[in-house]
Amino acid sequence: MPGKIYLVSACLLGLPTRYDGGDNRCPSLLRLGRRCRLIPVCPEQLGGLPTPRRPAEICGGDGHAVLRGEAAVKDSAGRDVTEQFLRGAAAALKLARLFGAAGAILKWGSPSCGSGLIRDGSFSGRRRVGDGVTAALLKRHGIPVYSERKLPFRRRRSASGKRRWLR
Repeated sequence: MPGKIYLVSACLLGLPTRYDGGDNRCPSLLRLGRRCRLIPVCPEQLGGLPTPRRPAEICGGDGHAVLRGEAAVKDSAGRDVTEQFLRGAAAALKLARLFGAAGAILKWGSPSCGSGLIRDGSFSGRRRVGDGVTAALLKRHGIPVYSERKLPFRRRRSASGKRRWLR
């Protein structure tokens, strides 16, 4: 039976939860599911936003600033969706606690899930250093957050030439 439990952005597992109804399927994460329990989450859906939905970005800071009430999340039409992002982050935290998650593997660059790098709030495609709302809340509560680009495991070839996940 798989060992540690990780929350994973649902879009990375191939579920159509992206803002445009697509996914960000990450085959290496699907293989990781043989070694760990992966709990799919989409904080934006958990917060009550539909799929598809307008793209959103954090304006005036990052997820930590949103948690402090110093920044807002707005969609591309200028609608404030901060409340939905906060509600979704709280639901993700509740799931992490319920399942005793060892961490979360979240979508790089997302205004909810981004860890270390997010879009800059101008809807121009530019990025800046910072965390998304859910990543910030999980980190605040001591839950490690990783992206699909930086997993909590490393891959190495075994003597037989097969790639294996190492903890």
